[in-house]
Amino acid sequence: MGATDKPIALVIGAGDHLGGAIARRFAREGFHLVVTRRRGDLQALSTEISALGSSATTIHSDARDEDQVSELIGRVESELGPIRVVVFNVGGNVQFDICDTTTRIYRKVWEMCALAGFLVGREVAKKMLPRNEGTILFTGASASLRGGRGFAAFAGGKHALRALAQSMARELGPQGIHVGHVVIDGLIRNEATAEILPDLYASKGEEGIIEPDDLAEIYWQLHKQPRSAWTFEQDARPFSESW
Repeated sequence: MGATDKPIALVIGAGDHLGGAIARRFAREGFHLVVTRRRGDLQALSTEISALGSSATTIHSDARDEDQVSELIGRVESELGPIRVVVFNVGGNVQFDICDTTTRIYRKVWEMCALAGFLVGREVAKKMLPRNEGTILFTGASASLRGGRGFAAFAGGKHALRALAQSMARELGPQGIHVGHVVIDGLIRNEATAEILPDLYASKGEEGIIEPDDLAEIYWQLHKQPRSAWTFEQDARPFSESW
């Protein structure tokens, strides 16, 4: 990696759908993107970002691992420059009835949603606090607000992530760091979700599925908010979604 004169946005969980859309949205505004995921292809996203006239650094990293998170944040700050924005977009959505939810499943989902969010948030805050500026955004879900049958593990992890975001916002906001939490109340267009929840996915119809690019606009607008009117939490859902 080499230093850049562009502002830096770090997207943790830059997958093929929402994470990638968020990265592209910030790329269109001239940011250098650092995009990470635990495994899977990142080159295609890097190519898309380049086509938008921006640049990207791709890193495979496990956000559940304290040493890897510390190394990631330290490496970006020392080799590229100060991180202006970080988006924590790690998922963990699984569906199991309570008696079928093993300790391994529950722990893994909690690590993905809650522990990883804590590690990323803490390490980035250490870098942003001396500068008294920065944006930290967390991706939540319907499960951040309410549990549902089969989603004990996911709801537990997402509830914990929301509590983390609230605590961080209260602590870091007065010190110039904007912490936000986006509640996504609906299904995002995603082949994996369609496979996991085929009946529910099909029942939504074409206009009842959230487009990743539309959600990505919310993240950009949250980052751009003036300090006099910061939003902590914003929820989004298709017009047809009942709530």
